[in-house]
Amino acid sequence: MQDVSDGNAPAIARTLVRGVDWPAIPGPRASLLLAMQFQFTQSQWWQPEVLRQQQVRQAANLLAHAVRSVPFYGEHFRTSGYDDADGVSPESWAQVPLLQREHIQHFGDALRSRQLPPDHGRVFDYATSGSTGSPIRFSKTEIAELFWRAFTLRDHLWHQRDLGGKLAVIRTTVNEAEGAGWGPATNEVFDTGSCATLNIRTDIAAQAEWLRKQNPDYLLSHPSNILALAKRCLETGIRVPHLRQVRTFGETLMPGLREACLEAWGATLTDVYSAEEVGYIALQCPAHEHYHVQAESLLVEVLDGAGRPCSSGEIGRVVLTTLHNFAMPLIRYQIGDYAEVGDPCPCGRGLPVLRRIMGRQRNMLTLPDGRQHWPSFPAEGWLPIAPVRQFQLVQRDLASIEARFVADRPVTADEKQQLAAMLHEYLRYPFRIDFVQLDEIERKPNSKFEDFISEVSR
Repeated sequence: MQDVSDGNAPAIARTLVRGVDWPAIPGPRASLLLAMQFQFTQSQWWQPEVLRQQQVRQAANLLAHAVRSVPFYGEHFRTSGYDDADGVSPESWAQVPLLQREHIQHFGDALRSRQLPPDHGRVFDYATSGSTGSPIRFSKTEIAELFWRAFTLRDHLWHQRDLGGKLAVIRTTVNEAEGAGWGPATNEVFDTGSCATLNIRTDIAAQAEWLRKQNPDYLLSHPSNILALAKRCLETGIRVPHLRQVRTFGETLMPGLREACLEAWGATLTDVYSAEEVGYIALQCPAHEHYHVQAESLLVEVLDGAGRPCSSGEIGRVVLTTLHNFAMPLIRYQIGDYAEVGDPCPCGRGLPVLRRIMGRQRNMLTLPDGRQHWPSFPAEGWLPIAPVRQFQLVQRDLASIEARFVADRPVTADEKQQLAAMLHEYLRYPFRIDFVQLDEIERKPNSKFEDFISEVSR
């Protein structure tokens, strides 16, 4: 499963039997995860139509369960005219109404199954961190959690990580600590290296010093935090010689971040597209920078304004169906993100391709003539002008942008004029730019950062 030609130590499974170290005889949980990896190594190479057949087969099971045991869907389907007796076809699937975030908020308990199959295990209740300002509560079965761990393991194996290396994690839900093992997805199967954790609200200077001392092989954090760390290390000459790969999650990947990681640490970057309520949506391809939908667990649609599937190169709304979470099925769930559909991957995998994850509609710029696009203002545009560490743009109305920024010193009037000209070019319109210099741009409660926020009603 893992190519060790690059010098990585082979990943040897944990054994359950004393005296039999290799080949290992894994325990029950490890055997489940390894059995899923075996299936994944087959299904990733299937042709798209074969993958789709199996998704439809599983979706039919899910829909039958939802109609039978989830109160919300009985009414939801009845009013839409959908009849699960017709089976699952492209025509009937298009009749299934979209599930909105507001539905989950208002009808949460009615979305929970009243008759869960006993072999799906225990049910766990969670709440999202509310990056949209509207958190939701949701439930998952042990089976859904098993898929989460299986895809974590797939990500490690795809990218041929040395599981004996040291992992550093900077995120919201941890405190500063060190321990053995990378987490349950790997610990149940392999002997892994150590893991050091740090809360993301730690000052960036302190984070950089902590990273220098830890000197890990792998680093996991949000993209905006990685960018700030890379800049800090470049400015202060901090070196992290063991760092070979950066892993990002939870935010839209900003332009120039891959290059910043290479410049600061000589490290490559792999990104993950996921959501708390649905799990892994797409993993970065092992050979390319685009993403492969995890079709074994999710049916992902990218729809245009008229509700039609987008073709390659088109951007549309991301709509998800969780195929295995029978505790709280999310069927045709419009998660709020936009993505660009990609061409079939040259790597040969049949898993659907997302070329880019665009973020949510609130991250979309609206021009005065009504046209919209996702703005990009990479650091190479503003770093040569002034010592700006971080930018956040807020579109107040169709004519004005508030440009919040953190800088090492007060920015001069001439520099602001140059920054405004730069933003006009990137935003494709001469908005009035109102600059606001801050000591710190506050993150949301979930510690995610958005570099562009629109307050324009649509």
